[in-house]
Amino acid sequence: MSIHVKDPMQGQARGCVIWMHGLGADATDMMGVAEVLPVSVPLRHVFLDAPVRPVTLNNRMPMRAWFDILGMKITDREDRVGIVESEAIIADVIATQRSEGFADDTLFLAGFSQGAAMALFTGLRAKNSLGGVIALSGYLPLANEIHPTLALDTPIFVGSGDHDPIVLPAWTSMSVQQLKDQEFSEVTWHRYSMEHAICPEEIRDMGRWISTLLMRKDS
Repeated sequence: MSIHVKDPMQGQARGCVIWMHGLGADATDMMGVAEVLPVSVPLRHVFLDAPVRPVTLNNRMPMRAWFDILGMKITDREDRVGIVESEAIIADVIATQRSEGFADDTLFLAGFSQGAAMALFTGLRAKNSLGGVIALSGYLPLANEIHPTLALDTPIFVGSGDHDPIVLPAWTSMSVQQLKDQEFSEVTWHRYSMEHAICPEEIRDMGRWISTLLMRKDS
């Protein structure tokens, strides 16, 4: 797995976003999102490449994937071994950023699709606080066995497409409800008229959300 770090051109970073891409993509997908993210505070962006592994759904073809996918149902996307292995990788990256001076409440996990699933799973089981969790076109895997250690007032940004044929809107709705059932009190769900993608409006909303949270910490 590769890790790519981009620090702000000007000023010292006041927050750090750790990005996880979707199935078969790589870190460059999230780099494109971060490049146009409208934020009012300097940020460090850390982009992760998922391990290369055979994916059952794609005829066992090796590709970058956080975990295996067996089929099209949501229950076919719960490769527990792969999810927990990737969780450990992401947790190590969080620990590294913490050791480099970022306070817990300035660290954000963000992901798209499979990466969003990992952001939610890893975030909810984090041993330390986080500034927030961002899940774009994703869902919460292994929800029935998660006993959150993350503070219940941690902000969570969920973005989804109303016409998504890959991560069905019903899956996102169910995941949002699962978060609320776990008593997370700061869940923000934005729905967009799109398929399995990230749209400009979503990037704008996400940038405002991050900026507001970090400016609030400074006030």
